[in-house]
Amino acid sequence: MAILVKPDTKIMVQGITGSFGARHAQLSLDYGTQVVAGVTPGKGGQMFANKVPIFDTVAEASKETGAKVSVIFVPPAFAADAILEAVDAKLDLVVCITEGIPIRDMIRVKNIMAGSRTRLIGPNCPGVVCPGPGKDSTGGCRIGIAPGYIHKQGHIGVVSRSGTLTYEAVWQLTSRGVGQSTCVGIGGDPVNGSSHLDIIKLFNEDPDTHGIIMIGEIGGSAEEEAAAWIKKHCKKPVAGFIAGATAPPGRRMGHAGAIISGGKGTAAAKIAAFKEAGIGVAATPSEMADTLLKMM
Repeated sequence: MAILVKPDTKIMVQGITGSFGARHAQLSLDYGTQVVAGVTPGKGGQMFANKVPIFDTVAEASKETGAKVSVIFVPPAFAADAILEAVDAKLDLVVCITEGIPIRDMIRVKNIMAGSRTRLIGPNCPGVVCPGPGKDSTGGCRIGIAPGYIHKQGHIGVVSRSGTLTYEAVWQLTSRGVGQSTCVGIGGDPVNGSSHLDIIKLFNEDPDTHGIIMIGEIGGSAEEEAAAWIKKHCKKPVAGFIAGATAPPGRRMGHAGAIISGGKGTAAAKIAAFKEAGIGVAATPSEMADTLLKMM
């Protein structure tokens, strides 16, 4: 069992004919992911890799294949409309990989999505991986750009704003013989779909997830909000790491959302919130897995 997706989840790829989308669609197919449709307006009727039909619209792809999950590899100027097309088609989950979507566009998306059945992961994220039982965790569900082979099927949930630190936590766990239930990169933009707290709640209710690694960074208050909820409600051990402790105020560090402004969103405040909630705090990225395993 896992959260958000399962190994047999049917996936469609919006932007499958672009070079980036095509590359990662093929890697997902190689991993064993059930990629059953592609969507590129004007290219309906073609085939990808001689096995995946391409459709002009998300609604058509969903109706014909039964896919209720989409991953978006659409250029920034068109990505917001791609998300909203998936929402209009009443998909269950949309994972938007695209980086550089204008904040104004994402505010519009968030307002329109309010009350919809569709859950959004991203944008500017590495995606979701539910590791499979095969060699290099193949046979699972890989949505996005994460390297599938570093994963291992198991019982630790990973949620992170940073793609690179997601991979680091996963590899640390796998290197110690510890597998993951689901790994979720939520993205580092200031306006995104799902928060740390949204994913933590899912992990908390998942019987196959026995422990959680939560990776945050400076900027915003999402980590503090998640920590407050964990203190009151979480039934599982949680270890955390906050990136950006040495970042100077007012300077953006990599992600659009990783900026300290008005004295808010500092690493010190987030680390203090973690400790107050009983979350094990890793002093450096290299200690993330060991911090959790010691708690367990």
